[in-house]
Amino acid sequence: MEQRLIISSSPHFRAKTATRNIMLDVLIALTPALIAATVIFGLRALLLSLFCVASCMLLEYVYRLVTKQSKTLFDFSAAVTGLLLAFNLPVTLPFWMAFIGCITAIIVVKQLFGGLGKNFANPAIVGRIVLLISFAGPMTNWAIPALAGTGTDALSGATPLVAGVTAGAASYPYMSMFLGVIGGSLGETCTLALLLGCVYLFIRKIITPTIPLIFMGTVMLASLALGADPLHQLLSGGLVLGAAFMATDYTTSPTTERGKAIFALGCGLITVAIRLYAGYPEGVSFAILIMNIVSPHLDRLCGLKALGGAKP
Repeated sequence: MEQRLIISSSPHFRAKTATRNIMLDVLIALTPALIAATVIFGLRALLLSLFCVASCMLLEYVYRLVTKQSKTLFDFSAAVTGLLLAFNLPVTLPFWMAFIGCITAIIVVKQLFGGLGKNFANPAIVGRIVLLISFAGPMTNWAIPALAGTGTDALSGATPLVAGVTAGAASYPYMSMFLGVIGGSLGETCTLALLLGCVYLFIRKIITPTIPLIFMGTVMLASLALGADPLHQLLSGGLVLGAAFMATDYTTSPTTERGKAIFALGCGLITVAIRLYAGYPEGVSFAILIMNIVSPHLDRLCGLKALGGAKP
């Protein structure tokens, strides 16, 4: 049999892990939080989540079909974006508003910048921020679940972060905050479910502990130094969701461990500054967006130097 020399460009060794497998692992890791949201807030939480996932996948398919680009529907990155966006929305948000968030995330932030791997910021975060600025009322109309002991299916009320400013953190017991039986966005309230998903990603080696641990640790230490309750700051708002699932986005976070540490430190400090001193009670999304923009510079500053390479 004729032997031929096959010449190809690098890489010559390829890892078995593909984008599709990574995204499936992320979806599996988010499943406990989705189940918790459905139990806590009711069937509408599941419907809103599925709507955002389906909308993001459809928008990506149609855009790439119209622009005659390769189909990326089944790498499931759009599904992850849709689910993360849904997790950042109140369960009471109208579906048409959620669709605007999906358009922002998939078309504006992801596809117009070249698709997966080329977006400048986490698409779900930008989608949430655009909705928050455009529809401040509906985006802050959080439902308090019936499990909280109100006797009704859902009531509009303050989240622990807002209550921490107006009525004091003691209004919400730590255990209620840990289990998610509080008001808030549908995917951010149950810390237990989010931590289970985070541990799963650690075990599967999809993410390293650097960003989540430093991000959350910085928020707790800075809060303690500034006289705020560190445990209350950890369990309230979208800190765990943001630190574990959004700040760790491959495309918009640094590639080196040193860069990740600086990135997470910046996220934590900005989050505390916004929570304690700005007009918004929550600062996780804004902090991650700011550090997403800084991330390329961190890669340049903290990049590995080639052994024996010439100095610039």
